[in-house]
Amino acid sequence: MTDVPETLPARMFLLAYDLRKQKMTSGGTRLGYVLRAAALTELFLDGRLVEERGRPVPGTPGDDPYGVLAQIAESRPRRWRHWVCKDARGIVATVREELVRDRWIRVRRRRMLGLFPYHEVTVKDPRVVKELWGGASSALRGRPVAHVNSYDAAAVALAAAGELKSVLPDSDRRRYRRRIEELTARTGPAPAAVRRLIHEEETAAAG
Repeated sequence: MTDVPETLPARMFLLAYDLRKQKMTSGGTRLGYVLRAAALTELFLDGRLVEERGRPVPGTPGDDPYGVLAQIAESRPRRWRHWVCKDARGIVATVREELVRDRWIRVRRRRMLGLFPYHEVTVKDPRVVKELWGGASSALRGRPVAHVNSYDAAAVALAAAGELKSVLPDSDRRRYRRRIEELTARTGPAPAAVRRLIHEEETAAAG
């Protein structure tokens, strides 16, 4: 078994990498929504966040690797959607830097058409992405939902909500819709907030 990053946001960042095309399949705000939701989900699954009246509130004290719990503790109660949106672009840079520091990826600054700056990401060991994808695939197609590892269930739920095609092509999202709903129910409220946000943005863009 190949070692993988410990945090759920770091895992989701790597799952957004397409090994065949050797590039990220999602970026910017949408990836930020997924990573923020992953941070919220990690806290929720560990009991560091709980839900009261449809809003996340601090639960059992513990680690807060991305500062999300501190933000929630210092704020009046707000819905999950707010916390998925907040600092969405910032967490992409934070997680990317974490993965560079821990030597999971390399990053080069490039310019598209010589004008537009972007970060070119390369995964150092493709086996890491394959291991993460294998866990998500097993969660989607394998053992009973109750026996699925919580982070693998969350990976599927977040990938479906964020439309990460590197994990879930459109055909799989349709084919395994019921299973995805069951895994999402195990994961907590954050993926639903991502799905609503993306739907709202697509509706606004369409008209």
